[in-house]
Amino acid sequence: MVSVGVSKLGRTRLIFGDPNIKINGAYYRHVLLKQEMLPDIRAISGDFFIFQQDNAPAHRASETVALLQREVPAFIAPNLWPPNSPDLNPVDYKVWSTMQDRVYRAKVRDVDDLKQRLIDVWDSLEQSIIDDAINQWRSRLRACVHVKGGHFKQSL
Repeated sequence: MVSVGVSKLGRTRLIFGDPNIKINGAYYRHVLLKQEMLPDIRAISGDFFIFQQDNAPAHRASETVALLQREVPAFIAPNLWPPNSPDLNPVDYKVWSTMQDRVYRAKVRDVDDLKQRLIDVWDSLEQSIIDDAINQWRSRLRACVHVKGGHFKQSL
């Protein structure tokens, strides 16, 4: 599992989950969020940022939601998020696909090779790609609202 944070101010480093540990709510909160993601985000943006995530079980756990409501200045809670909608997450609808195209240009030898390629591609990814993804967010949100949370790609 790999997590990232993106903004027009910059991006976090790639944050890899421990492959030997099941990503449950406690691990997500205490390790990935508190020790990794939130410090990286604050280093980039200071005390103002909007935190958005997907609907993975660890993300929508009540303890996770409570932590994020306490710890971040603006949090888009799961009850405000349409279910199964990666079409509203800039990382999902733009960044990962660009990364995937670049990472898999050549056959991956093993897990270590994949991890290093991900790091190299992430480090060389142009900020303009992230900015373009973020710029699409409001129009995607409007399209989602227009179809009452349903599929909206066709209306973009």
